[in-house]
Amino acid sequence: MRTRLLPLLIVLMAGVLLALGFPLAVSVAAAQQQRVVVDRIDDTVRFAALAQFVTDESSATDERRSTLQEQLDRYRDTYGIDVGVFYRNGDSMARAPQYLTLPVAGEGREAFEEALTGRRSQDPPQVWPWQRSGRLVVASPVVRDGDVVAVVLTDSPTGQLRSRVLRGWLLIGAGESAAMLLAVGAAFRLTGWVLRPVRILDAATHDIATGRMNSRVAAAGGPPELRRLARSFNEMADNVEEVLEQQRAFVADASHQLRNPLAALLLRIELLALELPEGNEEIASVRTEGKRLAQVLDDLLDLALAEHASADVQLTDIGELAAERVAAWRPLADEQGVTLMADIAAVTAWADPIALSSALDAVIDNAVKFTPQGEEVSVSVASNGMTSRIVVTDRGPGLTDEELTRIGDRFWRSGRHQNIKGSGLGLSISRALLMAGGGSITYDHHEPHGLRVTVTVPRTSPTA
Repeated sequence: MRTRLLPLLIVLMAGVLLALGFPLAVSVAAAQQQRVVVDRIDDTVRFAALAQFVTDESSATDERRSTLQEQLDRYRDTYGIDVGVFYRNGDSMARAPQYLTLPVAGEGREAFEEALTGRRSQDPPQVWPWQRSGRLVVASPVVRDGDVVAVVLTDSPTGQLRSRVLRGWLLIGAGESAAMLLAVGAAFRLTGWVLRPVRILDAATHDIATGRMNSRVAAAGGPPELRRLARSFNEMADNVEEVLEQQRAFVADASHQLRNPLAALLLRIELLALELPEGNEEIASVRTEGKRLAQVLDDLLDLALAEHASADVQLTDIGELAAERVAAWRPLADEQGVTLMADIAAVTAWADPIALSSALDAVIDNAVKFTPQGEEVSVSVASNGMTSRIVVTDRGPGLTDEELTRIGDRFWRSGRHQNIKGSGLGLSISRALLMAGGGSITYDHHEPHGLRVTVTVPRTSPTA
């Protein structure tokens, strides 16, 4: 969520800074140019005041004309700015340098024509830093007796102007960059402040979903709405935990309380069997159902304890533990004519040894139970990056795709296996035991027939 929210905030802030920066940059360039234009207008006005006293263009020895020429030459030598005074017909009254001519087109001609109307140059085209050959032309009219008799024209190089504009832009860019860095830092802080309660809430939700019902959210920090959501989540978690605790307590109490009456009932059945002829089918069926009910009650109690007890997770040699369970089940497999194979590597992982042993017992028991005589059951142990896996495969009848989605549900058994001993709770207990320690159990087809059960436990410490 942060990767989506943070770029959005950065783009918005960058857009705001650019929207402010571009007009500011244009304003800086215009201000710098206006300063130069005002300077040039002052110069042209001064020269125009000198030029209005020059008599006419036929008087080549006019002292005033000489004075004007001297002023223009000194100005050109000092500032490097071309300047000339031109009559209305384009002839030169005075100019510096001497090769300066009146432009026939372009900005210079436009400024000359404008000055002939009696207006000074006020707004020449903007000069930008990338215009290497740009010139700044300013013209002022020379007025005598109310008539424009000549025009003073200055043609200034723009190198210094462009440099000043560029320096102003660099300062603006530095300011914008600093503001952008501050904005990015503020965006990180803002997104962290907003999303931190969401991350905590997500972690607590994951913990509860994986069975750690005591996880809660610290309702501190973040916007008021998220703090209120955290309090509501804690209230919901408390209610859910209380309901589940009542359910577990009921199952455990019911299982425990029913065992004594059931034991007494089984004892009376055995006493009644002594009064009946040997081999009576009805009493044998009642005895079988009674024992099955006792097994269901024991499994219910184990399931309630498995869902309630916390796991004692520790670094465990998974290979050694699996080898022990295979050795423990091999005599029963040999008795049923099933070959129990083992391919076990030396692998360690973080798990509750007792819970993992119980889960493996349930899985291997099912594999041996449903595998026909003459077939084999295989147990392999290997590591895969951050997890370790124990894979148990059998050559039994297997399950359909629909049955694979149901396996592990409480009391569920395939309709094809109802005559085989079991309560339908063994794999549910295994799943509860594994989940308490951060592990999992999955089921899949084993070709050409049979079932593949994969028990996965993490290789990293729960506190890492």
